Amino acid sequence: MNFSFITKKPLWQNILAGFMLSVFIVGAFLLLLNFITNHGEYLTVPEVKGKVYSAVVADLESKGFEVVVQDSIYVDSLAPNIIIKQFPDPEATVKVNRIIYLTLNCTVPPTIAMPNLIGMSFRNAILELKSLGLKMGDTTYIPDMAKNAVKDQLSGGNSIKPGSPIRMGSAIDLLIGAGLGGEEIPVPDLFGLTYPEAKLVMEVNGLNAGVVLMDDNFTDTTLGFVYWQNPMPYDALQNANKIRSGQLMDIKLSLVKPERRPDSVLAPIK
Repeated sequence: MNFSFITKKPLWQNILAGFMLSVFIVGAFLLLLNFITNHGEYLTVPEVKGKVYSAVVADLESKGFEVVVQDSIYVDSLAPNIIIKQFPDPEATVKVNRIIYLTLNCTVPPTIAMPNLIGMSFRNAILELKSLGLKMGDTTYIPDMAKNAVKDQLSGGNSIKPGSPIRMGSAIDLLIGAGLGGEEIPVPDLFGLTYPEAKLVMEVNGLNAGVVLMDDNFTDTTLGFVYWQNPMPYDALQNANKIRSGQLMDIKLSLVKPERRPDSVLAPIK
């Protein structure tokens, strides 16, 4: 390549030409940079929190914003796809094409694991439900020694086991212990009843099943007959024993229906 056009000129001309070329390149770069970054063009971020995403996204883009859904959470008191958070904040001044990040309310409530509320105090159970995004449903008080303690947890009228999947925002009904009743009642006689029948008698009288023991030859309680109970309906002098609502009754079950010994209600035989 022939560089004679440079070498034939005085040095000061080459230096001046190089300087002017550098100024031109830098100036062109700055002009191009201003064009690329929209220098001097600013927008005010509008308030979009509380609005439906589909109703605002086109408007934001038409005004020169880029819209990105950054996250989604679930708030049961809000409609689906409602904008919960935005960044930058409303009234902030930003450049054209600035990204607005949005957090939306979930369309479908997420599934969580059902907590174990049984044995908790009523107050702690309410706090636990709230912390997990579950609603407090109906409360039913039943006679039980553990006053204000959760005895069972239900969803849709059925007991729900801890760890079972459940939609966030679902209502959970609770059975709460009401304490022991103040009035004593005669101990019901459960001898010879099937387990479901004995359980019904106890429930009618406000009593709860305690320890349920079964003979070795079966495992299904619905097939068993009561042949022993504690407390017994009568004492050694044939006086009726008393019990308070909410107390427990222990029973033993046999696969064969027992027959009561005619000379004693206290020592039945199978």
